[in-house]
This record gives sequence, structure tokens and C-alpha cells, in this order.
Amino acid sequence: MRRFDYHCANAVVTGAASGIGAALAHGLAARGSDLVLLDGDAERLATVVRAVRTAYPDRRVDSVVVDLADAGATAAAAEQVRVRHPRIRLLVNNAGVALGGRFDQVTLDEFQWVVDINFRAVVQLTHALLPALKADPGSHLVNVSSLFGLIAPPGQAAYSATKFAVRGFTEALRHELIGDGIGVTSVHPGGIATRITENARIGSGVNRDDYEVGRRQFDRLLSIPPARAAEVILRGVERRRPRVLIGWSAKLPDLIARIAPASYGRLLRVGLNQTGGAPTRRLTTGAAPAPQPADQPPASRPPPVDDPG
Repeated sequence: MRRFDYHCANAVVTGAASGIGAALAHGLAARGSDLVLLDGDAERLATVVRAVRTAYPDRRVDSVVVDLADAGATAAAAEQVRVRHPRIRLLVNNAGVALGGRFDQVTLDEFQWVVDINFRAVVQLTHALLPALKADPGSHLVNVSSLFGLIAPPGQAAYSATKFAVRGFTEALRHELIGDGIGVTSVHPGGIATRITENARIGSGVNRDDYEVGRRQFDRLLSIPPARAAEVILRGVERRRPRVLIGWSAKLPDLIARIAPASYGRLLRVGLNQTGGAPTRRLTTGAAPAPQPADQPPASRPPPVDDPG
């Protein structure tokens, strides 16, 4: 398959109002692509559209505000895109949300919200826009999975379930669409500095203080600029890479999971205990605080094994 040609291509990107999606919009425009940008945040999306149009006045930029958690709204948005752009050379399903808490701390409605945006919308948009991809020879499909589509840490049952689903869906499509000349890439970002934790929902049964500790610890790992991640993705698409891992924060866990697929969880637990201490351990494993002897006052800090240091 020839290298992907960005020049004068119609590129559709979801989750385009911030993070990797916004960076992809700029990267695609710089390469000569016209854009169709989707997001549920109308104000932020408008800001991205203005910035791209200002920087690249020769590029056409269309936008659609849509709540991907709503299947009906997603269908309407897909039809709108299909009618306006019957030929699409690149579809990037990038939008994603997170839900904090163990499976027994979240409701099924909260879990379903993640499934709808992270997986159902990916399937729905891909199905609706696949004819437009087939209409433009040499087209390409990108589905953004995650590091958590390679490993499944505690406290992320909903997110990991959907990102593993995206990975499997994408791999199947790669095999199905090769005869149509459509390239397919699964993307697994590591620690990208996006608004994922800011936009995440907290499970109804989650202790807010514990969650905040875990969120702060997780945010410390989000160090890769979105623009850098977008460049890695776009280079991977150009080379028709079947899978793109971004950063050692994705590559190293992937290697460990390949070497020890049944036991890498122990390493995750050790890392969580060392970085987050007792609150993070309770958030991810449900472990109760260590009991104190009746004749001693409560300890002023967690036991040494859980000391964040």
C-alpha cells in the first residue's frame, strides 16, 4: 500500500476541541488536509476552528457539535458529515472519556456512558462513514485506543474494557479492509498531557478524597505534549503503520504485558502503592485502612509499605 497522501484530503477528527484531537487538526491542516472536526464542547471547538483557519487560511474547516454519548445525535452528525463530504480520506476516532473507580463503585449507567463514547460511537461513526472512505482511494482509518487497551489497571474497568474493545475492533477491520485499499491504524498513547482526568467522571461510590489523590498522581504521568503525540500518529498514518504506541509509558508496559501477561498486575499494584500510598490503594483495590492497636493513638501517616516517600 502506498504512503498516505494528506494533500487536499478530507479528514474527519472526533474529540477535536482539545488535546490530541486539536493537535491533529493543526497537524493535518499543515499537511494540506481539509478538516471536519467533531466535539461536544461547542466553545472549545469554535476556538480550535478559529485557530486553524487563522493559521491555515487556505484550508476548509467544517465543524459539528455532537454529544457522542447520544446514539441518535451521533447518527445525525454522521449523516450530516456524509452528506457534506461524500469522499473522506481519513477518519480519526479520537474522542474518549474516563470514569474513576472500581467496578463495584460505579453504576451501570456510569459504565454505559464510557461504553457509548469510547466504543459505541467509534463503531457507529465508522459504519456510517465507511462508504465515504471507500469512495476515496488510498483512504485510512485511525482508532485511538490507549495504553489501557494494552494493560488493564485496577480502578479502570470501564475505560480498559472500551479501549480493549477498540483495539480488537480495529484489528478486525484492518484484516477486512485491506482488500479495499484502506489502511487501518490502532493508536495506543501513553502519558499524554490532555484533559482526560479533568473531564473524567467519578463513580458514585468513590471516596472523593481518595480519587483526588489518585488523580494528582496520574496527572504527574501525563508529560507528553499533545502536539508530539499528534506528530507520531500522523507519521504512523503516512507510513501505514498498523499500530502506533506513543511514548515509553506505552511501550514499556506493552512489553511487560507481553512477557508476563498473567502476572503484570503485581507490578502495577507495587507501582500504585509506591506512588499513591494508602488512598490510591483503597481507590484501586478496595483495601481497607490498616487497623490500629486499641492501646495506641491513630498513626499520623500511612504504614511504611504505603508511604509515598
